[in-house]
Amino acid sequence: MNLFHRFFERVADKFWVLPGLITATGIVAAELLVELDRSGRLPRGWIENAWVYSGGATGARTLLGAVASSTIGVAGTVFSITIAALSLAAGQMGPRLLRNFTHDRGNQVTLGVFLGTFSYALMVLRSVRTAAEGEFIPHLSLSVGILLAFLSVATLVYFVGHMAGRINVDTVIELVSRDVHAAIDRIALDEAPPPLPADRHWAAGRLIADERRGYLQAIDHERLLAWAVERATSIRLFVRPGDYVFPGTSFAVVMPPCDGIEDAIVRHTSLGPARVSAADLEFPVRQLVEVAVRALSPGINDPHTAMSALERLGAALCDLAWKHLPSGVLRGDAGRLLVVPAVDYDGLCDAMFHMIRQNAAGSAAVSMRMLEVMTAVADRERDPKRLAALGRHADLVLADAARVIETHADLDDVRKRHEAFNDMRLSGPASRLAGSRLSSSSWCR
Repeated sequence: MNLFHRFFERVADKFWVLPGLITATGIVAAELLVELDRSGRLPRGWIENAWVYSGGATGARTLLGAVASSTIGVAGTVFSITIAALSLAAGQMGPRLLRNFTHDRGNQVTLGVFLGTFSYALMVLRSVRTAAEGEFIPHLSLSVGILLAFLSVATLVYFVGHMAGRINVDTVIELVSRDVHAAIDRIALDEAPPPLPADRHWAAGRLIADERRGYLQAIDHERLLAWAVERATSIRLFVRPGDYVFPGTSFAVVMPPCDGIEDAIVRHTSLGPARVSAADLEFPVRQLVEVAVRALSPGINDPHTAMSALERLGAALCDLAWKHLPSGVLRGDAGRLLVVPAVDYDGLCDAMFHMIRQNAAGSAAVSMRMLEVMTAVADRERDPKRLAALGRHADLVLADAARVIETHADLDDVRKRHEAFNDMRLSGPASRLAGSRLSSSSWCR
């Protein structure tokens, strides 16, 4: 990703940008409309229209003062309540998911409408003059101010309903699930990627340390590869977007060695304090896992939420069936390479299932649903290596259940799901014709 584009994406993601633009628009609109009123170019019929404000200066000041004070007061109250609601939601779903609320365009537009109306009313208010001051009443500007007041009321009604839906855990899970599917659509390949070069290819290379610290958020692959081609060298990074870079540790290897590689890496990579990256598939996956793990904690004890998160993770693996994950190899002219570590299927399954399994070992319902999810994925996935990865996790689920679950009937149910998974892994969808014990996997279609 071009770091210049990455900078503008990061700015656009800031919560204050859209409200700031709407507020600035309100100020500019107020100035333009007041000048239009002052110019005397408005037809007399417009001013005398029943829909246009026709009161005096005192009424105009009272009206604009009421609009300004009410909108800024409501904005402060509404967003104070929102912060309180988000604090409660963070305790249930995790603080990292709060970015889904701050990045939500509905929240940003709501704040922008309130602040824009407030700013508009203030700017028009300063232009109103009584007879003693040289009377000037901006009729058109006042009428627009009344419309903005009604717009603020409609926005308030929308915002209450919008936030009530957004803090619902099922809504949050669905939103994060969309991020997972979007990440898969971005990085998944229809054709097999080029293979990784053997380790001996880098044996005579030069290790490059990085004194920076933070999460690797972006890599400008094109420019870094172009730099390598220009210097007739190849570069292999040891970290990928989403990994934490520890100061002074090995960041890359260059082969053959060349000067200037340290500066090139600094110029074409971006680090930050938070793990956020469009190229990091594991980031939204870990958000779903965090929701599931918190739901399984003794303080919340909500296995249905954990099962809902598991279903979304299984659907993501279904999306990956018949597709390839990138190997991280980029080829330039003259056979020059840029190799960036990439998530593989085993690592993706580890990120999805390990923490949930470890926290759900004592819950027969969640363990059974985890096995049903794996069975549904195996119904669609036919790659032997991927099926082996799923089988490894299914065996771990059964082993944990056998170690922790003491009720024989519950343990027997877990074993039946494990047997149904093995039938599906070995025989494929045809196992259903033989009477599979899997309950349902229609959601994976």
